[in-house]
Amino acid sequence: MSLEPRSPWINEDLALLRDSVARFAKRELTPHAERWEALKCVDRDAWRAAGRAGILCASIPEAYGGGGGNQAHEAIIAQELIRAGVGGGIGVGNGVSSGIVAHYILAYGDEAQKQRWLPRMATGELIGAVAMTEPGAGSDLQSVRTSARRADEEYVINGQKTFISNGQNADLIIVVAKTAPSLGAEGISLLVVEADACAGFQRGKNLNKLGMHAQDTSELFFSDARVPVENLLGGVEGRGFIQLMEQLSWERLILALNATVMMERAVEITTAYVRDRSAFGQPLISFQNTQFKLAECKTKAVVARTFVDDLMVRSLSGQKDIVTAAMAKFWTTDTLGEVVDECVQLHGGYGYMADYEIGRLWADARVMRIYGGANEIMKTIVARAL
Repeated sequence: MSLEPRSPWINEDLALLRDSVARFAKRELTPHAERWEALKCVDRDAWRAAGRAGILCASIPEAYGGGGGNQAHEAIIAQELIRAGVGGGIGVGNGVSSGIVAHYILAYGDEAQKQRWLPRMATGELIGAVAMTEPGAGSDLQSVRTSARRADEEYVINGQKTFISNGQNADLIIVVAKTAPSLGAEGISLLVVEADACAGFQRGKNLNKLGMHAQDTSELFFSDARVPVENLLGGVEGRGFIQLMEQLSWERLILALNATVMMERAVEITTAYVRDRSAFGQPLISFQNTQFKLAECKTKAVVARTFVDDLMVRSLSGQKDIVTAAMAKFWTTDTLGEVVDECVQLHGGYGYMADYEIGRLWADARVMRIYGGANEIMKTIVARAL
């Protein structure tokens, strides 16, 4: 009897995509994973290769250069990049660029913005980032201090952002800024900064993180940075907070899905390890403690998969559920921490080595309880709905 639940949202076409992405990742991405970890950044060539393979902007309409799929296609790609061992690099990067930034442009951009940016994002020529977090404002987006003052046909941006995924590579940066600071949430707008053409924009250092080393994560600085007024997303000031809230439930669902795949991968590689590794003259898998710990980890992974699959089915049918997405995000990422910690323990000293995949998974897993909205914020969202 198989312990693997069947994901009801994965049809034949998605299964073919899954196999195609797995083959591409094994051939083009996995061989470079260790080098990218050392460089703390993924090569631009890898982005272009992913574009040629149809991995970028898979859920963007073909009219704008995308794959013409939906969010299920993005989810399949995210899963397979994690299974290939590059989820903490181009996996996160593509999730931000194709899964988030491209959809902000698709949902709120005018026709000229869509035609200008989306086709080049689909080829890997342009990489996207979202600049929300500041040194003094994380989950509380209403407290951002970055300002955007209109001066004739430009906005003048001043402020600082930090912990920005794709920060070193990004060409298009959606900046969360106050266009009317006195109005609180109603004074927030989203402006697209084109990095190469923006005087006054400067990248800070590539931050030295505990995990996800292949993912470039940076500080960004804006000092009288000027962008054209037509780079305002939505065409009307003060819509930024609503736009952010409309997109965050999908972001949190994809984080829950990613956490689930990481659990599954941790159990898979640990099961293989304890079958091969011996102690006291017998395989580790023969010890009752090993069996019980793996049984617990496997059960948690199956429960997570069942929960997230159900939420995926509802999301793909058009049901947006902010509260359940918050539940899924905090529970799966909390549970991921428990699972990978147990799996590291079963590896013994080797589990603490960065050369072993389980060690990298353990390090990568920790931040998932923080980004996309800290888990404490997720619990607040759920509590308010009680």
